[in-house]
Amino acid sequence: MTAARFLVVLDADSTLIRNEVIELIADEAGRRDEVQAATEAAMRGEIDFATSLRSRVAALEGVPVSGFARVLTRIEPTPGVHELTAAVHERGGVVGVVSGGFHEILDDVAPGLGVDRWRANRLEVTDGALSGRVDGEIVDAAAKAASLLAWADELGVPRHATIAIGDGANDLRMMSVAGLGVAFNAKPAVRAAASLVVGPQNLSEVIALLP
Repeated sequence: MTAARFLVVLDADSTLIRNEVIELIADEAGRRDEVQAATEAAMRGEIDFATSLRSRVAALEGVPVSGFARVLTRIEPTPGVHELTAAVHERGGVVGVVSGGFHEILDDVAPGLGVDRWRANRLEVTDGALSGRVDGEIVDAAAKAASLLAWADELGVPRHATIAIGDGANDLRMMSVAGLGVAFNAKPAVRAAASLVVGPQNLSEVIALLP
């Protein structure tokens, strides 16, 4: 594999895209309000992410997999995402996404947004509907940080040439191990810990930070 000049790793929900996918899926179950409240608490760091995710996924039990098609029609890419990924590629970089969200949606969305590699959770399905459980290990804060480091190693990118972009508490470890941690559309605790804070909700603002 050809070495990359640098690596940019983004969170997905409320960073790469404007939505929180689990809330869109919860709409299919008529349980958006309770899931939204739990999501916001997790992103503020008030409760453990893995525990929160399991409880929120449990609320999705019974949603048919056919509902994913409706969810996909509601996904809104964050303004500036195409410009950012194009700029990364023009400069010899690689774009990764590591998400506490779900492969079932990201597998469709990521390629069209210029993402080169991605990792997310998977939802267990039984008889064509969600079981209410996560399939496999949960992608939490530690997994996000480990993914960035592993990808950098695979690509021959030194840590100082990595950039992590996120908005929630579960992005903090990833941001701390990167050469540059950028808080984007972020919660107060994340803004306080980040190397830099991007205020406007437009990812093209990050282009100026690229090597």
